[in-house]
Formats: sequence, C-alpha cells, structure tokens
Amino acid sequence: MTRILAGLGALAIALAANQAQADTLIDNVNGITVSEDGTVVRFTGIVIDDDGRVREIVKRGGDRPKNVDFREDGKGRVMLPGFIDAHAHVMGVGLGALTLDLQETNSLAEAQAAIRAFADANPSRPWIIGRGWNQEKWGLGRFPTASELDAVLPDRPVFMERVDGHAAWVNTEALKRASITAATKDPVGGRITRKAGSRDPEGVFVDAAIELVGKVLPSPRPEDNDLAFRKAQQIFFADGITAVADMGTSVEAWQTFRRAGDLGALKLRIMSYADSIASMELIAGPRPTPWLYEDRLRLNGIKLYMDGALGSRGALLKESYADEGSHFGLPLLSSAQLRNLMSKASMGEFQVAVHAIGDAANAEVLGAIEELSEAYKGDRRWRIEHAQIVDPQDIARFGKHGIIASMQPVHQTSDRLMAEARLGENRLDGAYAWRSIAAQGAPLAFGSDAPVERTDVFAGLAAAISRTDANGDPFGGWHPEEVVTREAAIAAYTAGGAYAGFAEGRFGKLVAGERADFILVDTDPLLASPSELRATKVIETWVGGEKVYSAN
Repeated sequence: MTRILAGLGALAIALAANQAQADTLIDNVNGITVSEDGTVVRFTGIVIDDDGRVREIVKRGGDRPKNVDFREDGKGRVMLPGFIDAHAHVMGVGLGALTLDLQETNSLAEAQAAIRAFADANPSRPWIIGRGWNQEKWGLGRFPTASELDAVLPDRPVFMERVDGHAAWVNTEALKRASITAATKDPVGGRITRKAGSRDPEGVFVDAAIELVGKVLPSPRPEDNDLAFRKAQQIFFADGITAVADMGTSVEAWQTFRRAGDLGALKLRIMSYADSIASMELIAGPRPTPWLYEDRLRLNGIKLYMDGALGSRGALLKESYADEGSHFGLPLLSSAQLRNLMSKASMGEFQVAVHAIGDAANAEVLGAIEELSEAYKGDRRWRIEHAQIVDPQDIARFGKHGIIASMQPVHQTSDRLMAEARLGENRLDGAYAWRSIAAQGAPLAFGSDAPVERTDVFAGLAAAISRTDANGDPFGGWHPEEVVTREAAIAAYTAGGAYAGFAEGRFGKLVAGERADFILVDTDPLLASPSELRATKVIETWVGGEKVYSAN
C-alpha cells in the first residue's frame, strides 16, 4: 500500500509539473513591441507560459516552438503590447458611463434637451448628475447659467461637471440644497460665477468652489461603485488599454479595486495615485503597497493639484488671460503647501504626481522638484501631469532630476482653438510641446485623462504624429515642430507608461519575462496615416495571457 501511495504521489507531482509548464503559442501575427528609447522589434509569434508571462518571442524565419500545449492562429493580425493609459480616472470613466454624458452635444439647446430626456427616463433619481459640457464647443462665449437649467428641469437638483472636471454647472434647486447664496464667499482656489451687477451665484462653480455643491451630492453605494468599475474595465479593454495610472484614487475607489481583486474580477492593471495624503496613508501606511493580484494593483504615490484647467480659466498663468485681461488663473496650492505635501509623500518614498497646466503652475512645480531633489535622493521619478502650457525658457528644466512628462496628445487637438483664445498667438511656443520636452531628456508617458477625453489611444497616436484633428485640421498640423515619431508615440503609450509607474520589467513590452498583455488590431501603426490610425479596430485584448475582450 505504501508503495502504491508513493507511486500515486509521484504521478500527481508529475502531472502538476506538466500543468505548470503548459505553454500557449499565438502564431501567425505581425508582432510589434517598442522599448522606451523607441527601438522597434518585430516578431511573428509569442509563447505564453502558464503564469501568463511571455516565455519566448518567435522571430520571422525562426523555428516554431515544439514543446507547447496549445496553439492559436493570430490570422496575420497586428499584435501590439497592451496600451497603458498613463493618466486617467478609472471610477470617473465607470460612473460617467452610468450617468448623463454631454460630450457629444454641440450647443446649449442640445445639452438642455439631453438633460430633459435623461430626467424623464430616470424619474426616480433624486439628483440628475452628468458631465461633459463644453461652452467653447457650443460657441456660447460664456458659461451656462442656473436659469438655463431651470428652464428644462426646475424641480430636481442638477449637477453637471464640465468636460475637464474643473467646473460644475448647477440649477437653482441645487443651489438651495447646498445653501448657496449671495453671501457665500469664494473658497481659496475656487471661483463662483456671479450674475452681472450682483453677488448672486449664476450657476457655475470653478475648481475648489465645486465642493460647495459637491458636498451635498448623494454618494455612490458600494454596489454602484462595483458596477461602475466593471463598466470601466469593459471600456478600457475595448480600446486596447490593459493598464492605467489612476490619478486621484479615493479610499472608496481603492476598496472597489480590492473587492474586485479578492473575487478574481480585477483584470485591468492599476497604478494608483491617492487623492490626498490622508487617503495615501489609509491605503498604504508608511510606504507604497506591494504589487497585488499578480501585478494588477499597487498604490504608487499621490496626485496633487497645482492649478485648474484652461477651459474654466483656472490654469495658472505668468501673464493674464488674453480673453480676460485681469485674470491669471487659480492657484490650488501655495508654494509652501506644495512643498510640504511633496515632502510628506517623499519621506515615505511615495511617488509624487502634480497636475500643472499653466506656465506659472509648471514653473512652480519644476522649482519644487529642483529644491526637493536635493533632500530626497534616489530614483524618485517625479511626474508632472499635463504640462500643457510651459514657458519656453522652462522647457530645459524638464530634463533634470528624471522628471516624467505625463501628457495627453488628444488635449492638443481638443484645446487648440481655446488655447489660442486664452493665450493669444504669441504665447503658444511652449504649448503641448511634446517633442521639445522629450528632447531635453524627459521621459514621455501618454494618456487620455479619461473621462475628460475618450479612451481612444489610436486618436492619441494620430494627434501625436500629426498635430491634426479627426478632420485633418489644421492643414500641416498645429505647431508641427512638436510632433513626435510613431515609435516615440507608441513607446509613450506602452513602455513609457510602465516606466512612469515603476512597472518596467513587469508589463509594457512584449519580451521574455514580462506579463503577456497584448492586443490584436487590424492596422500597423508604424505604416498607417493619421486617418487610418483613427479608424483602427481593436479585435482582441489579452491580459496576463487571458483574453478579456473580443470584438466578435
């Protein structure tokens, strides 16, 4: 009996060993991977081990692996590393998909009709909540007002976030619920629009003022957050995005990610940046968390805000706005506050990512990094998020101290006309200056800022290599000297995004030892025109060797 049991034990060990060595070959692909430096490697097949890592890359003309357990025909499709969105808001994407989206509206009247229709379709919702309005796109020439919301929905409170997330439009009922009157003061770092000739609130709240109304909004329940996260994953995967830097993670969002991970439902890789020092410490304690759920979740650091956005005139500028001569934007932190928060995070070796859009904001953050780099040595990978408007004389400073420029190419095409209006033509030399910043040695990491923009990486690639929009405008590109090469753009959406989040060696490239995160698409991005790039279809998305999306 002992001999039989020993034999059975040996057989079980052998079977387990064989199972552990089960490999899958995905063959007949036009494979492309790009390193951080833009080096391109092409291949025709990939072998994935049972742990979901790349075991081997098969080059053209090489021998096909023999010792594999499963084979799948790639049907000649283009294989790319899974895209990494280096700046997005995961729960914002999911919750936005469950509320009213005004991004496609082209006029105030269209927005009003959409709000009315959404309210009629959801009679039980106590608040009508949405996002995506853009007075510049509407050609309104001003902010919308509470009375224009009252005209379509006077009896239920309405809260509509601007497309950039830096302003909110509310109706009179919402003002009443929040007890906001003419006596309500503008908070530090915020602005309440007022009716002409009085202090009565007009209906729009900018940056820090948003919370005056936001504090009375109903909070999503845990089950609402779980549903929103599932929706967000589907949206990212459908666009070929397998990893995201989540900028501004709340404790509630972190717990949502953890619930999904505990249930085996967390497939998206999330590099998380807390929304405050308090959240960072509650989530991680004294140091960044380890990688959890097979490299699917880590709290890297903190996201800070230096200023607002151009669209709401919250971006902090060195000179006043060309279309509002007495206004310079809104600093959301003082110099001392910025340095104190950065220092608190750095003492615990947390990575610091700072939102800076205006040239004054970027200069302030660059100065803080230069000072703090003397005290906090080592591989800090300071990040500046957006870096949209930079004084040309400050661009060289990005090349120092390993500063990562986390930028969003689609912002340039969306903001072009607005940027011209806000700044004037003679102040645009440092606007969306991808090539100039990269030339100083600053690593680029590209993203979408979703839900501010769509999670469409191919639109971002097209913008990055052409500086033109979906209509091909302007002819020849807007400030075309700032285009980047195709290789650099792909790297910034893959290996560059991984490096920016301390994930290099784990995912971001299709090389032996890294996670097998990849997509199959119908277009070779190294050969396609901008219009062809925008039309590219994602056919399949795989994370860790598991298919998580199929267009069929």
